[in-house]
Amino acid sequence: MSQTGHRLVKEITKTVTLDYLLHIPEKEQPLAEDQKWPVILFLHGAGERGNDLDMLKANGAPLIADQDKSFPFIVISPQCPVDEFWGMHREAVMALLEHVLETEAADPNRVYLTGLSMGGYGTWDLPLFYPNTFAALAPVCGGADPSKAEELRNIPIWAFHGAKDDIVYVTESEKIVHALEALNADVKLTIYPDGNHDAWTETYDNPELYKWFLSHSL
Repeated sequence: MSQTGHRLVKEITKTVTLDYLLHIPEKEQPLAEDQKWPVILFLHGAGERGNDLDMLKANGAPLIADQDKSFPFIVISPQCPVDEFWGMHREAVMALLEHVLETEAADPNRVYLTGLSMGGYGTWDLPLFYPNTFAALAPVCGGADPSKAEELRNIPIWAFHGAKDDIVYVTESEKIVHALEALNADVKLTIYPDGNHDAWTETYDNPELYKWFLSHSL
């Protein structure tokens, strides 16, 4: 009998597991029914992988939220398992975001994605697979393939990097930013002249970052 062509169409359900920290701003008065919080989805670096959520409070948005209970964003901080990378958990991260958008007073038009180092790469990566999800991106000491610039050109992006970074070279940010600039995208790059790999402390301590986030909406 000769071979014959067939097509399988079948729905497959997948179970994902991801531990995370969730910050809901403390407020003296409850939100009005029509009010929703803006959202920061934060992707940590390689050093915070594991199964101890307290590790996430060392840097970035989870640290800010831990220090300021009224920080006026919902902050979602998933934890990547040991020896794995954010690209391996795109579906789980997006399922987490969808869950929070459904269960909390979260504004789906004001979701901002940011991350540092390994999470900086994740910040460049995730919108390639889930376009029209994020109102703005703030990748810190990360990078992306410049050939992907066309797919990112419609998202406002503010990237950050230390000029003396010897872990992730500043050229990683420069290459993709220059490719986006060539497309007249809404992109800018802040380089800290004396900064090494820790470009995140100055970045997340800067109130202008959060003002910039809030200036963008889908």
